[in-house]
Amino acid sequence: MVYSAVAPVHRGDMANRLAAETSPYLLQHADNPVDWWPWCEEALALARRERRPILLSIGYSACHWCHVMAHESFEDVATAEVMDALFVNIKVDREERPDIDKVYQLAHQALARRGGGWPLTVFLSPDDLVPFYAGTYFPKTPRHGLPSFVQVLQGVRRWFDEKPGELQSQNAALARFLDEHGRDAPHAGALGDAPLRLALARIRAGFDPDNGGHRGAPKFPHASEVELLLACDRDGELAPMARLTLERMATRGLADHLGGGFFRYCVDERWEIPHFEKMLYDNAQLLPLYARAASMFGEPAYGETASECAAWLERELRAPGGGFWSSLDADSEGEEGRYYVWDADEVRALLDPAEREVAALHYGLARDPNFEGHAWHLVVDRPLEAVARELDLASSEAQRRLGSARAKLLSARAHRARPGLDDKILTAWNALAIGAAARAALQLADRPLLREAQRALDFLHDHAWRDGRLHASHARGAAKFAGYLDDHAFLLDALLAMLRVRWSRRDLNWAIELADTLLLRFEDREAGGFFFTAHDAEALPQRPKPWMDESLPSGNGVAARALLQLGHLLGEPRYLDAAERTLRAAWPTLLELPHACCTLLLALDEYLRPRTHVVLRAAEKESPRWQSALARLGDRVDAYVIPADASTLPGVLATQPHVGGGVAYACRGLQCLAPVTDPAGLASPENAR
Repeated sequence: MVYSAVAPVHRGDMANRLAAETSPYLLQHADNPVDWWPWCEEALALARRERRPILLSIGYSACHWCHVMAHESFEDVATAEVMDALFVNIKVDREERPDIDKVYQLAHQALARRGGGWPLTVFLSPDDLVPFYAGTYFPKTPRHGLPSFVQVLQGVRRWFDEKPGELQSQNAALARFLDEHGRDAPHAGALGDAPLRLALARIRAGFDPDNGGHRGAPKFPHASEVELLLACDRDGELAPMARLTLERMATRGLADHLGGGFFRYCVDERWEIPHFEKMLYDNAQLLPLYARAASMFGEPAYGETASECAAWLERELRAPGGGFWSSLDADSEGEEGRYYVWDADEVRALLDPAEREVAALHYGLARDPNFEGHAWHLVVDRPLEAVARELDLASSEAQRRLGSARAKLLSARAHRARPGLDDKILTAWNALAIGAAARAALQLADRPLLREAQRALDFLHDHAWRDGRLHASHARGAAKFAGYLDDHAFLLDALLAMLRVRWSRRDLNWAIELADTLLLRFEDREAGGFFFTAHDAEALPQRPKPWMDESLPSGNGVAARALLQLGHLLGEPRYLDAAERTLRAAWPTLLELPHACCTLLLALDEYLRPRTHVVLRAAEKESPRWQSALARLGDRVDAYVIPADASTLPGVLATQPHVGGGVAYACRGLQCLAPVTDPAGLASPENAR
């Protein structure tokens, strides 16, 4: 083995360079014996100067397998000495630097011929930062068909030292792939619904008729896919698929039946056993879906799920100064799921016989343990009505017993060692939560989470928006990292959603600034669509232009939808044209992998079938008499109630004066009806044909 001339660093009890960082994930590694660097020019320059390859490790604080690899390898002095001798070691929080993560996840996929994940372990050439070897989790000792991590370290460095020509040839090919990826020529013809039809056909073909969602395991909550099914249900065939998926996710193990909210995903095909981290972004995407389903189908259970999700977000992720924290860990006391699962003795000690009788049947405690053969993760095994019938109880008595049992279990759980909290305030994820609360408020009478959403919006305006520039993360009192596409697009979408709940001239102005920033600093002016990073961002081996939904919705899809809405509201062709250019640029991917681009397909659907937008100018005392008329316009309507005394409004809003008891303007796309001054005369252009 050829080692670098650099001697290993024996750190002892010293903290490494990560101790100066603000990311909770990076701080988790500050006491490792590894000589970690954050991603910075100093570390990259060191690698170039000393001709040492870079070991790039990407993860996040709630990640279970990241913790496993850290405990096995990064906390091991012998392994750390090998790492330090052979590589410049860089640790990245994928939530702070999604730009870096996107590039190297794609590179991993190309090198390994399979999808990536976290922890992501990538080895980079120091000169061009192109990876020459990549993997995810590597064990400390060989198992599961994987070599030990030290074997990987030594083998990778041997290849780097002994076969530079082979490595350079591979890197050149990978660099070309990264440069060309997603750069297909934009579509020049008419935009039609072919990608929508293809996507729906593939979703039907892969649908699990027993459990909802996609066939097989693992099971992820694809929120944008469920939203697409609801939006495109023309013949009554798609909504039942969405309803089955929503019902299974809410009643089985993806949901936390004591504390509310949803886990990240389930490892089995029945949605029974989750990967136990709880992410702000998952819950922010699912909350408005359940609120919409409650209104759309008239089923209170969906509304209860939405309200419980909102209550969990407010209770567990609410930052005292405003905004929402990022996530809760999968692990506590070194074990995944320990905070959430139960054994028989615990339940027996906590509940009286009457409570235990109901809870056991309802939550699946009467069957064999479902978690690793020794414990129970709670699911709704039988509906409470069925339990009441089986036990010959009145529904009210069954509900009382279950409520009492749930309160006792939740109280006992609160005394356990809590999972770790990632207390970063991420702009994009907060924007998802703000938009979710606004949409839920439009569907549910109790308007859950709306007050906290307003506080979060104010926090972002005061702390993440500096001198006309948006920042991506706020932690330990500091705003960091120039905002990415997702930050701008998600926040623009959230502002428009909040404007439909209550009018704010500040937020309208902010939305216009964000839209202009997207066009000025992110748009591909030649081919259309938006890059993930701004034009003046740090250069990486690839500049992503993401079309597909991942754990977050596609930033291009969200941007296109929001620009369509803002463009129609203001009568601004620049925004409408940018949305169309995005769809044209995405067209090759929409035809090839339409089912992976559901957010873009929602934008395409709204381009082909523009939503109705209604602008009501009325004094506050007059607006209540218009509300029932607005509600009758249906689900595809965006209504904005602007105070009568609002002045100097932008775009076409400036031409809409207040008249007497109020005046409403309804438009669908570029087609508008005559203004009406009586709620009885308010109709959608779609309904008036």
